[in-house]
Amino acid sequence: MAEPLTILLVGGGGREHALAWRLRQENPSSRILAAPGNPGIGEIATCVPVRATDAAGLVALARQERVDWTLVGPEAPLAAGLADAFRAESMPIFGPSRAAAAIESSKAFSKGIMVDAGVPTARARTCGSLAEANRAIDELADESQRVVIKASGLAAGKGVIVATSIDDARSAAAAMLSDHAFGEAGDTVLVEEFMDGEELSVFVITDGERVVTLPASQDHKRLADGDRGPNTGGMGAYCPVSLTDSPAFTDDVVDRVVRPTLAALQARGAPFTGLLYVGLMLTAAGPKVVEFNCRFGDPETETVLPALGDDAGIFDAMSTVARGGRLSESSVAADRAAVTTVIAAAGYPEQPRTGDAIRLPAAERDVFVFHAGTTKGKSGSLETSGGRVLAVTGVGPTLEDARARSQEYARGVEFAGKQFRSDIAWRELSRRARASRD
Repeated sequence: MAEPLTILLVGGGGREHALAWRLRQENPSSRILAAPGNPGIGEIATCVPVRATDAAGLVALARQERVDWTLVGPEAPLAAGLADAFRAESMPIFGPSRAAAAIESSKAFSKGIMVDAGVPTARARTCGSLAEANRAIDELADESQRVVIKASGLAAGKGVIVATSIDDARSAAAAMLSDHAFGEAGDTVLVEEFMDGEELSVFVITDGERVVTLPASQDHKRLADGDRGPNTGGMGAYCPVSLTDSPAFTDDVVDRVVRPTLAALQARGAPFTGLLYVGLMLTAAGPKVVEFNCRFGDPETETVLPALGDDAGIFDAMSTVARGGRLSESSVAADRAAVTTVIAAAGYPEQPRTGDAIRLPAAERDVFVFHAGTTKGKSGSLETSGGRVLAVTGVGPTLEDARARSQEYARGVEFAGKQFRSDIAWRELSRRARASRD
């Protein structure tokens, strides 16, 4: 067990709640401060009212509380240079520099890194005007007129439009470039060829050269069952994924994607340390990169971390990287199955409603309830405060067990207008059903 330390956790969503839970599991004696945290995190850590984007306030807090190392959850503080501010004060922090965080904050930069590194990915064009975008749409649309339009900047996971016709693609590009639907994030867009296949997420803890890989998971982006409805930040996830059962899969991702990307960032003077999120599409031609993120994914974190064994060593790996140490390379496997069901607010994702009273069922064994968008109302009762309100993770020896536990608890949560999918992990369960018939 790692030695007791004081850790500052930056953020206040479901991902941060899961990270706080994991830190507490692996090092029960640690003192965890969360800025700003949320009511769920407050049950296992001390919440401090400092915003995640207040770099000066966070540095002052870390100094005052004699924090041993800091863990950054969300992407916005990293893109704004929070890690740089801490390192300038010789304070250990887990998270990349602003320059390296551009792997997520600029899809144009990320695509350039992939091209430089020879990483398999979709063909794309970076466009700063509608005329450029329309030409790229004509060039890259497939026979079915499918093409992907992406806002280059940070758009809270929602700046991606998979267009199924040329007209829809042009409308999406116009919404970003002319109508500023995603603000500055859409001032530059990527027009990208459509990739057919299943998407997967792989987390890699890295010191810039050496890596610790975590098991792959699969997110569910669409709002409604059957992958219908608008795109969201993620409505649920599951782990493990049978398509990645072979050690050869992880080795291939590390050798063809992760190491070349880290080397390319190093060559650009932006060495990456922290958590590299690799979003993959499993195409007929093999795995190709959809996107990189510079932090743990959400809701995948709420799925992957509970799936790991008690001695997975995540605390030690992050602490080592934060302090500038060298990792011992390893690949961490899932110890059990996990399924996460996200419960969203009324009106999500377009106009989520806040302020609805929440009633939670009694705690259940093998069910973890991570708070994502909750707050305490004036009366002290729990209320909705964001689009994605709760992430309910069930664990068990089989995926069926894990999903049943997650879904049963999600059905018991009460607040007006709640939304959740009932088919998380449907691809995996369908795949297994087909295999058993064959």
